[in-house]
Amino acid sequence: MSQDRSYPPPPPALPFPVTDNHTHIEPFQHFPAAPLDLDAHVAAAQAVGVNRIVQCGCDLAAARWTANVAVKQPGVVGAVAIHPNDAARLTARAEGGPSGRPNGIGGLAEVIAEIAELARSTERIRAIGETGLDYFRTGPAGRPAQRAAFREHIALAKELDLALQIHDRDAHGDVMATLMADGAPERTVFHCFSGDREMAATAAARGWYCSFAGTVTFRSAEELRLAVGELPPELVLVETDAPYLTPDPFRGRPNAPYMVPLTMAVLAERMGLDLERACRQIQDNTNRVYGDW
Repeated sequence: MSQDRSYPPPPPALPFPVTDNHTHIEPFQHFPAAPLDLDAHVAAAQAVGVNRIVQCGCDLAAARWTANVAVKQPGVVGAVAIHPNDAARLTARAEGGPSGRPNGIGGLAEVIAEIAELARSTERIRAIGETGLDYFRTGPAGRPAQRAAFREHIALAKELDLALQIHDRDAHGDVMATLMADGAPERTVFHCFSGDREMAATAAARGWYCSFAGTVTFRSAEELRLAVGELPPELVLVETDAPYLTPDPFRGRPNAPYMVPLTMAVLAERMGLDLERACRQIQDNTNRVYGDW
């Protein structure tokens, strides 16, 4: 893995525009040390055919920033939520336990209430997310808080008729069970899909979208690439999850929306489509999930 921490060179431009449907480009991200500003991100992305961005603010500060820039920047819409790991931290702080990093005021209920206000504040917020379950970083003690927050976010997405962006790390079974028990929103997206072929087939049977990040390009990710083939093309989306998960051959360097073309090339191959047709299909899918802008 490269130790270079500079931004990679831009890849060749796509033959048809697509949308990065999940990224984190708020300027206070800790990696890389000198992030691009919003206008630079948008310009670099548009230069390679990534014409739109869904910016995801998944703590309170990032959600506030997201709602603000989505109104001001025509190429950007927003998703807002409390990340499952932060849901556990907020609950622990409210109960007098370890606080983790600062993330707004109050406990989980108060913070989710502000997320709901932000989601209602402008039609430029198009999704609730990322929310879900993360059993990699949060141990058993924090899981009840994650499940409670996940269910609150599911309910909010349905109430506001917004898409739901799901974070699922080492929790596939419980994420699926929660969606089935509570009823998934009409437009449900597994962001940075990390499941296998069986999980992809289950998602496809229920009409849930699977969004693929740079991980699908990694040499070790053949099972993930096989999962793409389990999905009808109309349920596939593309994302960066920047500033992390930079596609090969630049893994380990900072990611940004302009890197989508490298992931699109792999998706097109595994979808059995030429690159232009794959781009058109994925852009149509994005419009169905988030609307046009």
